[in-house]
Amino acid sequence: MAKKKTIRTIPQERTPIAVQDPGERAKNFSEVALGYGLDETLNECERCLMCPEAACVAGCPVGIDIPGFIAKTIEKDYQGAYDILTDANLLPAICGRVCPQEDQCEGVCPVGDTLEPVAIGRLERWLGDLAIKEGWSNVPYIEPNGFRIGIVGSGPAGIACAADMAKAGCDVTVYEAFHKPGGVLRYGIPEFRLPNEVIDAEVSALARLGVKIKCNTLVGRLFTIEQMLDEMDFDAVFIGTGAGYPSFMGIPGESLNGVLSANELLTRCNLMHAGEFPDYDTPLHLGRQVAVIGAGNTAMDAMRVCLRLGAEKVSCVYRRTKAESPARAEETDHAEEEGIEFHWLTAPVEILGDEDNNVRAMKCVRMELGEPDDSGRRRPVPIEGSEFEFETDMIVYAIGTNANPIIGQTSKLKLNAWGYIESDEDLATSMAGVYAGGDIVTGGATVILAMGAGRKAAKGMKAYLGIRDSDFVYLPDQGKSSGGPFGFDVREKTFSRVRLA
Repeated sequence: MAKKKTIRTIPQERTPIAVQDPGERAKNFSEVALGYGLDETLNECERCLMCPEAACVAGCPVGIDIPGFIAKTIEKDYQGAYDILTDANLLPAICGRVCPQEDQCEGVCPVGDTLEPVAIGRLERWLGDLAIKEGWSNVPYIEPNGFRIGIVGSGPAGIACAADMAKAGCDVTVYEAFHKPGGVLRYGIPEFRLPNEVIDAEVSALARLGVKIKCNTLVGRLFTIEQMLDEMDFDAVFIGTGAGYPSFMGIPGESLNGVLSANELLTRCNLMHAGEFPDYDTPLHLGRQVAVIGAGNTAMDAMRVCLRLGAEKVSCVYRRTKAESPARAEETDHAEEEGIEFHWLTAPVEILGDEDNNVRAMKCVRMELGEPDDSGRRRPVPIEGSEFEFETDMIVYAIGTNANPIIGQTSKLKLNAWGYIESDEDLATSMAGVYAGGDIVTGGATVILAMGAGRKAAKGMKAYLGIRDSDFVYLPDQGKSSGGPFGFDVREKTFSRVRLA
């Protein structure tokens, strides 16, 4: 029997991860973090205490058996570890790269009470990358049940819901508005953080489950949610369209040439190859001095993309301090290392143009922090008489997003005051058979939270359709049998028709 590990017997230092040199990576789109090798992986696995009631599992929005896959890795049963991991998460190589583990599984790791927490995200990435290299897949036996499911959006929420419904035996079709699947994974995250080849490899796992993906299909314009249920004969529909409608400040000058959103910038570069003009017909007209308003992960991505595309100077303008920045600490540190200039406690009040209506500068005001606001962060307050001009010829807004209005405008779904789809605790909407989850319900969040919503919606859809689910065995009447064959409730549709000779 293996000796029980304690905080004193495990490796004391978190295993470092290799990264590209800042001076080199600021000139290319190759991945910044280079990942663990086998030795680093096994060393970091030894730091896991194998808690019997693991807080990290509860801290994971999709409930990955983290000690289980780490134990298999220690035993060098890597494919077994991958099978455990992908029982809950179809996208380990993606989530290992972009999820904020420090606020989720790693944030509640008991090792972190004394030392640095176990690097769960890096272990997940290593295992996902190994599976891609070896061509592994985790495809269970699937017995078709005859139900047809429509999924709107191929982002994290849609992928997770589609996978669970396909595993349950449903015939699943995913509709994607863009010409390639992946949603925000592909259009919103640059390749130096998440390579497209990783997205392609892990999204292809849906095809192995029998899921069909139809791109260039804008639901709400080509057909409506109601038509999916009525004319197209889907038994249930999941909406996971995200929230990609950008926010602006509403200050004077926002209509000038050279003002755009981070969503547009990243979509043009990530999905439409704007940085490769004229080989691709999607020019960006990048400024020499770029100012990005905001300090979240999207802002960091936008700034670092502009730097790699050749901007002479890239600045972050944020009305609070670094301590209040919503970006991951790793992303902010990488941006600073690459030469991004940060202007904390600075807020734009007007955008100034030249005689040709092009951006020439911003009028800004210095801020100081007052009492906490509704977000729990100290409220930024303007300092009287501190106005100044900030020289720039391109301004990128990265201050959040809103719900895309198309689905709400073209269906009878109930929306909240902000235009997001309203749903109950099972993620059922106001329309029978229609479920919604991810950013279109909660507003902008993380990849793994969207995946958790997709899985939760799938659970609700299976209950609605009467499909027996190991995580949701009984129907709403607490499992009281209605006297069906062999004690099973016929509403669960767990029977098969047989022909006797």
